[in-house]
Amino acid sequence: MRRGCKLAMRKGAVSMAVAAIAAGVQGEVQASETAGSGDLDQVVVTGQRLSETLPQQLAEFGVKVETISAQQIRNGGYVDVSSALQALVPGLYVASKNGPFDYVDISLHGSRRQDVLWLVDGVRINNRLYGGTTPLDTIPASMVERIEVLYGGQALFYGTQSPAGAVNIVTKAFTLTPNGEVSLGGDSNNGWHVDADFRNSVGKNQFVLFASLDESDGYQPHRDSDYQPSGTDRNRDYNVWTVGAKYGYEFGENMRFEALVQHNDGKLDFAQPAYTATAFNERSENLVSTKLDYTISDSLQFFVKAYGHWWDSHYTEFDNVIGSPGDLDVIDDHDYWGYRDYGLNAMAKVGLNTNFDLLFGYDFQAYSGSDAVLVIQKESEHVNALFAQIRNTPALWPKVHLAAGVRYNDPSFGQEATVWNVSGQFDFTDSFFGRLSGGTSFRLPTAEELFADDPNDERGNPNLKPERGQDLNVSLGGHFGIPEHRFDWELSGFYRNVKDLISFAEFDEDTNQDVATNTAGEVKIRGVEVDLKAQLGAGFSGGVSYSYNHSRDAATDLQIIRVPEYLAKAVLDYSPANQRFGATVTVNNVGKTFANLWDGRETYGKYTLVDLAGRVYLDAERHSVINLRIENLFDKEYAAALGTTQRDSDGSDYTYWNRGLPRTFTLRYSYRF
Repeated sequence: MRRGCKLAMRKGAVSMAVAAIAAGVQGEVQASETAGSGDLDQVVVTGQRLSETLPQQLAEFGVKVETISAQQIRNGGYVDVSSALQALVPGLYVASKNGPFDYVDISLHGSRRQDVLWLVDGVRINNRLYGGTTPLDTIPASMVERIEVLYGGQALFYGTQSPAGAVNIVTKAFTLTPNGEVSLGGDSNNGWHVDADFRNSVGKNQFVLFASLDESDGYQPHRDSDYQPSGTDRNRDYNVWTVGAKYGYEFGENMRFEALVQHNDGKLDFAQPAYTATAFNERSENLVSTKLDYTISDSLQFFVKAYGHWWDSHYTEFDNVIGSPGDLDVIDDHDYWGYRDYGLNAMAKVGLNTNFDLLFGYDFQAYSGSDAVLVIQKESEHVNALFAQIRNTPALWPKVHLAAGVRYNDPSFGQEATVWNVSGQFDFTDSFFGRLSGGTSFRLPTAEELFADDPNDERGNPNLKPERGQDLNVSLGGHFGIPEHRFDWELSGFYRNVKDLISFAEFDEDTNQDVATNTAGEVKIRGVEVDLKAQLGAGFSGGVSYSYNHSRDAATDLQIIRVPEYLAKAVLDYSPANQRFGATVTVNNVGKTFANLWDGRETYGKYTLVDLAGRVYLDAERHSVINLRIENLFDKEYAAALGTTQRDSDGSDYTYWNRGLPRTFTLRYSYRF
């Protein structure tokens, strides 16, 4: 599918934004009260607002939540969010097709990639045109305060597209004192990167400014043997820039208003080994969200959140004409595909008495989109939803935390869906716990599945039922040792079924189209995960994890495509408090993975990647730091994905590799205050 989250570059705008932030940095350095460690997280203003703490609250009631901090991202020297997730999150498979800012294959605990919901500051950013197009190619790591990964079905609070879980990317937080960062670097793929952010408060007003720019000639995305003479575009370049601002106002101790405005723009190649003279997507994307939190007391809180997401993309492809050197065939010329996504969410938390709390709310989503390339006519849809959850308080059971909830969804197209969820955490001792979460979830049809009408290709179906999932997650865990030498462990089992699968399985002979339908098939996912983390003392810390995924299509009893059979990860970090250097090494071992191609089922995966990152602080206060990152240390050549195209000579089909990132050196200088 010729899709990507592909963007168009505006160097002047980013340069002005970075210069403005840098000017603020220079003017405020002398006033900065941040000293000693240079760890900005220590001065972040954090309030216990209902809208900000929902993932942490869910973690208290049986949902497994993994949090990646900005410091971990800085230590690893990650450029984009996908590389940070690939290295640091247990049980999450991330494979970027051709390096940074490209399509990624995603699997969380054995799921399909369309089963994971993506959020920025709690606002959904999934592509509503296509379920398999993830938004990670536009999110630079430099804008992240933390990443919260929620395992298991999250439909109760977050709605559609979360049967396997949700990933919430939290942008830079507010601070009471001025601080920020400016970074500049380059890599061995003729790429360069610059980012800056500045945070401050003036009276009751708080603000964050951030900007990021990435440009690269890229690397050769396919093997030499995969290219046809007609495939003349043999390096995948990208230009991506992001600017954003956050504003907060404290009306008093109990009421707070916040707003986020973020713009992404750029241009990214769409790599192909045959025919292509040039192929790229350009995109202009805007995300705006506002929220009002009001905390009347510990037993009465509520928030109202509204958002708008505008995605305008254009695809261009010029192909070489075989047998006519110099002639080009115009496949697509700046053809539009995009969507508008608006929403409103309101939620309240009420203490019913000393023993129980009630959370309830309303969710509204409105969506419209179209595609001139795969022919999706402009249509609009909306969804109304009501949800509620009841929880016990520690006053009832100090060591038992239980919750149960239900959600009703009424879409304008397709059928309604009601889902439920129960979860609980059981603290057997201070160092040994068990947790359980289970229930049902759903995935609403995409615009492609509802509205596509591509002649001689595919046709959507406005009467589709939502895909429905059932999931159960059970784990035991605990810790032992002292804080300086502490070991945390967790053993998890997961079970998930997805039915009413949507696919283009029917064929209309009159129109020569594949038609979207709910099939009788079912995806069955079973698996286990072991997760160990340790503070080893003397500045050393680390973790290892192993996840086994038995993900089967019930009709064939075969592992579903693009989901590895197992995934193993390890990270070791050295951050001595009394030294001016540190280092991080990560290992990512991916098991056997499958694809369905022209000649049937093919196998790939089965590779191990080692990344190494080091940092040197140039001053005792750790304001200035130089980071060196080596990705794919041993230059392993591997297929991140497989594809099919045709030979120039006779038009016959063959399989090609999408090469994962080769050994790449990145050097960056950063100044933090």
